[in-house]
Amino acid sequence: MKNFRVLFSVAIMLAFFAAPIWATAQINPKNLEKHIKYLSADRMKGRETGMKGSSKAADYVEKYFKKYKLSPKGEKGYRQNFIATVKRVKVDNPERKSDNIIGFLDNSADYTIVIGAHYDHLGTGHIGGSRDSLGVGKIHNGADDNASGVAGLLELARHYATNDIKEPFNMLFIGFGAEELGLLGSKHFTENPTIPLNSIQWMLNMDMIGRYNPDNGLAVIGYGTSSAFPKIFEGITSTIKFNKSKDGNGGSDQTSFYKKNIPVLFFHTGGHDDYHKPTDDADKIDYKAMEAILKLEIDVLDNSMKQPKMDFQWTN
Repeated sequence: MKNFRVLFSVAIMLAFFAAPIWATAQINPKNLEKHIKYLSADRMKGRETGMKGSSKAADYVEKYFKKYKLSPKGEKGYRQNFIATVKRVKVDNPERKSDNIIGFLDNSADYTIVIGAHYDHLGTGHIGGSRDSLGVGKIHNGADDNASGVAGLLELARHYATNDIKEPFNMLFIGFGAEELGLLGSKHFTENPTIPLNSIQWMLNMDMIGRYNPDNGLAVIGYGTSSAFPKIFEGITSTIKFNKSKDGNGGSDQTSFYKKNIPVLFFHTGGHDDYHKPTDDADKIDYKAMEAILKLEIDVLDNSMKQPKMDFQWTN
């Protein structure tokens, strides 16, 4: 009995100390909420490209990449600088400085999966893009567009950096700048890649994943960009409804990769009445649905790492 008690005590202690390691590898809705509330707060002034709010958002992404011990993979540390030009409307300072923030999870593999989300938004609407003519001059906080995607990016980075598993693929995490000005950050990266484009297995993009509507479901766009995706999705289920669409082109930053013959998937919960308006706020985000979306993405990512080098297919 004494020996049993000792063994039982040891087992309990091992379980206790092992639990936090497992817990760190799970999607945490509280982390999602923390990230979104920070990025979409009024003090960020709508994260307009070239302004302080956007710079603070870039700093925030870099801080967490460092925290998760991702290797810097920009041209200057984690940063890839570029100039973004405002073209939709006439402004006094059309040439804006921006950055892609790039962190690398090096698993000593031949191929790499890219995971991305843009961190910029519309500021106060003066750079164009606002859908509320009376709202120009008011802060467009962009909680769904795209603080939600950045929160997902950071949680996936945390998951894969802390799960104590050496995956058979490397992972490149990118916070893109200047998406709202015409996908400029992702375009700059694909024209000036910091890893060989032919080493990229596929690219996962998150843009507006915070306003899940069960009537419409989650859109998974780009399913037709590789013949491997049907096999990757085999056996995958979710607590949320998701609809697969073949087209890889249009709508967000995955387009820049698609145009370079790289398979893509774009996760998106769809439009809503607050899209590109000052009312896109953090209190309207469905954090539990976001958790389910990210768990679905992990299933897709993990299944994709069981595949050899994926082929590419044009869809339009």
